[in-house]
Amino acid sequence: MSTHAPDSLPDEQRIVITGVGLTAPNGNNLTEYRQALLRGQSGVSNYEIRYVGPTLAGVCKFDALRYQSKKDLRRGTRAGSVGIYAAGEAIADAGLEWSSVEKSRVGIYLGVTEHGNVETENEIFLLKGYDYDTAYWSHHHNPRTVANNPAGEVSLNLGVTGPHYTIGAACAAGNAGLIQGAQMLRLGDCDLALAGGVSESIHTFGIFASFKAQGALASHADPTKASRPFDVNRNGIVVAEGGCVFVLERLSDARARGAKIYGELAGYAINTDATDFVLPNPDRQAECIQLALTRAGIAPRDIDIVSTHATGTGQGDAQECAALRKAFAESDKTFFNNTKSFIGHAMGAAGALELAGNLPSFVDGMCHATINVDELDPDCALTTLVTNEPRPIGQCEYILNNSFGMLGINSAVIIRRFA
Repeated sequence: MSTHAPDSLPDEQRIVITGVGLTAPNGNNLTEYRQALLRGQSGVSNYEIRYVGPTLAGVCKFDALRYQSKKDLRRGTRAGSVGIYAAGEAIADAGLEWSSVEKSRVGIYLGVTEHGNVETENEIFLLKGYDYDTAYWSHHHNPRTVANNPAGEVSLNLGVTGPHYTIGAACAAGNAGLIQGAQMLRLGDCDLALAGGVSESIHTFGIFASFKAQGALASHADPTKASRPFDVNRNGIVVAEGGCVFVLERLSDARARGAKIYGELAGYAINTDATDFVLPNPDRQAECIQLALTRAGIAPRDIDIVSTHATGTGQGDAQECAALRKAFAESDKTFFNNTKSFIGHAMGAAGALELAGNLPSFVDGMCHATINVDELDPDCALTTLVTNEPRPIGQCEYILNNSFGMLGINSAVIIRRFA
């Protein structure tokens, strides 16, 4: 990727966001979602899942039949349905006349944390009732569980004949999907990219059970207060589902059709800790942030909002704050917030949803808060962390979106206001 600021690039190499479609536990479009974030509305509720029992989760309530038939829903997957809804909403939001779009020049790039666990668990559970006779195993199992399924279901729904694939990048996948879409546009592999991330994680008991065994599954008498990154009493992750798809275009194409532009991709980076399966490495995280800044041609003090990854775990939140203090030591005007405090951890969709929730800051000049911070952990002390109430910050020029994941994958995406 070029290390020059976007203004120095030709319009054919500048990538902009022209549409946003999403479903989150507290909103089914960007307007609803942003309003919920500004008024402090959590999307976490009581939830129960097989073998684990009562727990908490971020559950989406979108209209799955808006873009699919009942037959499609029976045959497909929850992740596919989330992706189809978000993609349909993104296309509508971008003002595209879909019937006239050349489908062979559209690429679909969706990040996922995991896929296939839901279907496999369900099939084994049902098979138990038939004494494990595999004659009763669903013939839909293979297409439901292949790694490219979520993006593939979107391509089938939309009639897209260009490239489609999913990007497995743990909880950095939402950022990775956007990065992949931008790269393919710059390479000329497509003319329009549907990029982002999806998650059906709340429908697999294995994720809950594993976090519980790890001592990392959040609990609280009030579900809306369970997800509490940076708080001294945080006790783990709230698992969430959701999805967010961005329409990405080259600036030249967006200008040619008079598209509205949410923001421009200024820089990005992905690197790897290579130190532990689960525990993050703040030095590598800081290096990832610095690389994204260098590629954007800006300094830390130029960033107005950092959307943090923090999930509500003891070590994870503290390690990210150490990385942020290192990366932004020279800045006193960068504000930090967290979206998981509202919706929980949407896994493969997390990065995309968290970026989307901050994009309206370019227009309204507000930084949404991190809720549920009753007592800030000294290890998470960031001077300009926005807690509990949104904060007016004036003109927002740059947003940096952090997303990190297991096996040490780190990602940072920088979006700038388009003017």
